[in-house]
Amino acid sequence: MKIYIVPVATALLAISQQSGAIPPPPPPTAAQLPVKDTLAFEITEGLTTEVGPRQAGTEAEQRARDWAVNKLKSLGFANVREEKFDMPTWVRGEEKAWVVSPFPTPMAITALGNSASTGDKPLEGEIVYFPTYDALVDAPAQMVAGKIVFIDHQMKAAQDGSGYGYFGRARFTGPNVAAKKGAKAIIIRSIGTDNHRNPHTGNTNFEAGVAPIPSGAISNPDADNLVRQVKRAWAIPLPGSQSELGYRPTPVIVRLLLTPNNLGQQKSGNIIAEVPGSNASLPPVVIACHLDSWDLGTGAIDDASGCGIITAAASYLKKGPPPKRTVRLLWAGAEEVGIWGGKAYGEAYKAQPHALAMESDFGADRVWRVDFKLPESAKPLEDKIAAALAPLGITRGKDPATGGADVGAIIAAQGLAIVDLQQDGTRYFDLHHTPDDTLDKVDPEQMRQNVIAWTTVLENVANYEGELALGVKP
Repeated sequence: MKIYIVPVATALLAISQQSGAIPPPPPPTAAQLPVKDTLAFEITEGLTTEVGPRQAGTEAEQRARDWAVNKLKSLGFANVREEKFDMPTWVRGEEKAWVVSPFPTPMAITALGNSASTGDKPLEGEIVYFPTYDALVDAPAQMVAGKIVFIDHQMKAAQDGSGYGYFGRARFTGPNVAAKKGAKAIIIRSIGTDNHRNPHTGNTNFEAGVAPIPSGAISNPDADNLVRQVKRAWAIPLPGSQSELGYRPTPVIVRLLLTPNNLGQQKSGNIIAEVPGSNASLPPVVIACHLDSWDLGTGAIDDASGCGIITAAASYLKKGPPPKRTVRLLWAGAEEVGIWGGKAYGEAYKAQPHALAMESDFGADRVWRVDFKLPESAKPLEDKIAAALAPLGITRGKDPATGGADVGAIIAAQGLAIVDLQQDGTRYFDLHHTPDDTLDKVDPEQMRQNVIAWTTVLENVANYEGELALGVKP
């Protein structure tokens, strides 16, 4: 069954022209959306219920790949296959943290991917506090050596999730910086925007030759409390205080128990499926999500919902005449721990021309903006897509599309065209990499709006016979 969005936009324009005014169309309510899609939610529900957490390189991720192959075949996709690759695999163990003195307090902590182990017995040390990642970078090594680093920050919610790259540095490379300066361990405020006592996990990386140190993230409420404890212990007045709260600096002592384990090289893999095009001479469009998840929740938001959205949209193409271009689905493996699946796909298919890439990996809340990176010759296609999406409350962005992590390697290899359907990320980092990433956080009505937007774009790009690939590597 096809979804006809363009006639809706045309009708709205005709009515407004008759009245002499062209008001912007309001976002439709769920009841007004032209398709009552349930497939995206069914895929998300099935994957999170029947498999659950799917950490890369583990038996659970293999079960997820088996599930995905069976599901995509049952939906009638062509050329469904698993493409395996090897990757280093890290798994978590026991996780505990306490402030020992001067204010004994337990803390909610989770290890960061690639963290070293403290060993079977807890590690204890003095906290050295840094209000920002940059403060740690600028600190002399003697200030850090032999201590437990604590990085604070103030990440705020944003519709486009723009704070993640900046504040995420505390997790991405903060442990590496601390290790190079001689720290015995590091804890960071979770890279998240919630006030729940759920720490956020995620990957960190150490440079070659830098020995990993125990690395964990504490929940935001625990981080707030630890900041207050540090200020009190070091006789720093709190805001609004008229006098110092202590008389001599007192070190804050923290005890950590983190027992993760490196399993060495294990198998992961990508799942590929296709909607075959009628014109084999036209390069395919690749659309991606990632199948793996972190292990704390069931990976509904990140990224089972993305797999549901792209698959439901592609399934609508099969209900009408074959599209001109093949649409290839990439359910990528091992994204969370180093984008291994996206890199494997880029390497495997670098010699096969592609036309355009898209990805859904930012939850399931409504699409609010569309960004393009198309050749100038495809400007009419861009205009057509933007007009078709407008009745859904989706505006055209001003910045070029950049693509997602799992299509990054093939984009870089071939200079592909890109369309980004930007989802509302206001609450995404409340849930990201936490135990709260579960199915109940997916709004089926907002997910349906995603599916309609994706189907609209796919119908247009998959049936466009002009040149799409930019041919210039980013």
